[in-house]
Amino acid sequence: MTTPAGAFCDPETGLCTPAPLDEAPTAAELSADREIIYVGDPMCSWCWGISPALNRLERAAATNGIDYRIVLGGLRPDDSQEWTDEFRGFIKHHWEEVSKRSGQPFGTSLFDREEFNYNTEPSCRAVVTARHLDPALESLFFEMTQHHFYVRNEDPNETSFYEPICRTLDLDFARFTALFNSPKIKAETLADFQTNRQWGVTGYPTVIYRDGEKLYAIARGYAEFEQMWEAVQELSGQ
Repeated sequence: MTTPAGAFCDPETGLCTPAPLDEAPTAAELSADREIIYVGDPMCSWCWGISPALNRLERAAATNGIDYRIVLGGLRPDDSQEWTDEFRGFIKHHWEEVSKRSGQPFGTSLFDREEFNYNTEPSCRAVVTARHLDPALESLFFEMTQHHFYVRNEDPNETSFYEPICRTLDLDFARFTALFNSPKIKAETLADFQTNRQWGVTGYPTVIYRDGEKLYAIARGYAEFEQMWEAVQELSGQ
C-alpha cells in the first residue's frame, strides 16, 4: 500500500503519525499533580479503535481520584492532501485493519465521494469548543464526532455536522457555532497541537501518565484497557 505524503498509520503498533506543523511549539502547561492525558485526533482511525478502552480508562481514573484530560493531536491540520484514488485506498485499507483488530464499526460510503477534504483541524476544534461549553461532555463529544464520521461517514468540515451531536448532548448549537468559528478557539486548538509536539508525542493515539513534571507514555498506539491501567497502577504505586 503506497503511503501518501505526510501520512502513516502502522498496523502493527496502531499508531498514526501526524503531519508537521509550520508553527513552533509553545511551552506546555501542566495542571493537576497527577493525571492521565489522552492525546488523540477524532479523524485518526486508531483513535476510534482504542475508544472503548479509553472509556474504561477514564472511568477507572475517576474512581481512583486521578484526573483525565484530552489534548487534541492535529493529525492532518490542513487541506493539502488531494482526494485521489490512491489516498482513498490508503484510508480504506487502514479502516479495515482497525476494524479487524478492534472490532469497531466503520461505514464505507465515504469512499464513494468524488471530493473530500481530510483536514482534521475542524473536528479537533469542535472538541475544544465542547470543552468550553461543558468540560464534562468533552470525551463524549469526541466519541460522538468519531461515530458520525467513521460509521455514518458524514463530513466534519461542515459546521452542520455538529448540530445533531449538540442536540443529543443538550449543547446550544448557536453558541457552539459562534465559538467554533472564533479566533480564540482556533488559537486554543493550535495550542493543543503544539503542546503534544512539545512533549515529544510523535503519533496518535498516545496515552500519558503525568506525575508532577514527569511524563510517562503508557500507550503509544492501539492498546487494551488492562495494559494501560496496569501501567497507571505501577506508576502511581496503587
